[in-house]
Amino acid sequence: MNGLSNRARGSAVLALAIGFLISAAGAAAADTASPVGQWRTFHPDTGAANTIVEIAETGGTLEGTIVELLAGATETNCAKCDGTRKNQPLVGMVILWDLKPESGGWGGGTILRPATGGTANASIKLADGGQKLDVKGSRGMMSRTQTWERIAE
Repeated sequence: MNGLSNRARGSAVLALAIGFLISAAGAAAADTASPVGQWRTFHPDTGAANTIVEIAETGGTLEGTIVELLAGATETNCAKCDGTRKNQPLVGMVILWDLKPESGGWGGGTILRPATGGTANASIKLADGGQKLDVKGSRGMMSRTQTWERIAE
C-alpha cells in the first residue's frame, strides 16, 4: 500500500483536525477584536431592536450601512434627512463613516440619526469581549452613547 499504518494515518488526521480547530478558534477571536461585522441597533427612545448595521473597512476607515430593518423600526426612509439622503430608503444607507483607529477604539467619524436627519461626531469602542459596541455621538458639550449587539455569523 502506501507505507502508512492505520495508526499513523489516524494520527495524521487527528493532527489536521486539531490544526483546523485551532485556526478556526483564532479566526473567531480575531473577529471579536474588530468592529467589522453585523450589529443589532436599538431605537434610542423605545429601546426596541431597530436595525441591523454592517460595519466594513473602506479605504482605511470604518463605515456602517443599514442592511435590514427590524420589527421595532419606526421609519423606512430618511424623511428628515437633507440633500441626497432626503426620502431615501434606510436599507442601504450609510449612517456611520470616516471612523479611524485611535486609542481604545475608533473615532473622528460621523454618525447620522435618520429619525432626526441630524449628524454628530462619532466614536466607537468594543465592549463585553467584542460582543457589544458602544457607539457615541456628540455635538458640542452634548453626547449620547448607545450599545449595539454583535450578530453571530
